[in-house]
Amino acid sequence: MSVQHLLHPPLRATGEGRVAVLMGGMSPERAVSLKSGKAVLEALRSRGWDAVGVDVGPDLAQRLVEDGTQLAWNALHGVIGEDGCVQGLLELMRIPYTGSPVRGSAIAMDKIATKRALAGMGLSMCADSVWYPGDPIPQDMQPPCVVKVPEGGSTIGTWVCKDGAELESALVQAEQMSSRALLEQYVAGEEITVAVLDGLALPVVSIRPKSGFFDFEAKYTKGQTDYLVPAPIAEPIAHRAREQAARAYAELGLAGVARADFIVDAEGTPWFLEINTSPGMTVTSLSPMAAAAVGMSFEDLVDHLARTARLHVRV
Repeated sequence: MSVQHLLHPPLRATGEGRVAVLMGGMSPERAVSLKSGKAVLEALRSRGWDAVGVDVGPDLAQRLVEDGTQLAWNALHGVIGEDGCVQGLLELMRIPYTGSPVRGSAIAMDKIATKRALAGMGLSMCADSVWYPGDPIPQDMQPPCVVKVPEGGSTIGTWVCKDGAELESALVQAEQMSSRALLEQYVAGEEITVAVLDGLALPVVSIRPKSGFFDFEAKYTKGQTDYLVPAPIAEPIAHRAREQAARAYAELGLAGVARADFIVDAEGTPWFLEINTSPGMTVTSLSPMAAAAVGMSFEDLVDHLARTARLHVRV
């Protein structure tokens, strides 16, 4: 597959008609999703699509019917939107949609399930343990380590713990958000990300937060993080990261655009962290940034994803 193919995809015979841009939703990432959705809506309208914004709630099915929706552009982030719930509803209603299908969405949303599904696939992944409330802290996961809520996104529910006190505090907070927590070995290094579009890994983006940790504030506060694309890293490292991202995308059965995150250690090993099936979609988001590096504008990317939207369950 070539970049030219992505820029000039075949026209959809069924791609005309009302497009619902699904945004907002009920997850902690609602505010981020609203930004993505509004940017997508503007891009679609600039390309002539009959697009409307839909703030997703319990009445989603009714809204889609009332609006005469023929295609759904999914700009939701987090639970009930990125985890297979909305995808399943759209399959049932027979409305083609952008992004990954039910199974891939559900697995990728769960960091533990993702790592277990990709075990044995040749990806470099940090050692980990699963902690349940009431259990002792695993002896093999002493600080420094990272605590993650399995279903968290946008670095919500992620703590880097340098000592025992920070670890205990992180577990108390994680318990308020989930019934379990993922504890991972801490790897120091540079964070990079690789967007994969229709199975093709795009150029690597280097992420350099000025605070040293790419948390929610560093992600969404202008000027807090520098992004470099193509990443100024050795080609063998970039090749390995792109290869691992594409392999994870294929193994989980993803579709559309997804974005895999890595940490590159001092020895040049890219450690796979997770893969996001509904990455941020604004002009300054990481996946559009990677697409721009191969000549694909934000409007090109949004339009391409709309044109390649589909159902995944055959009946």
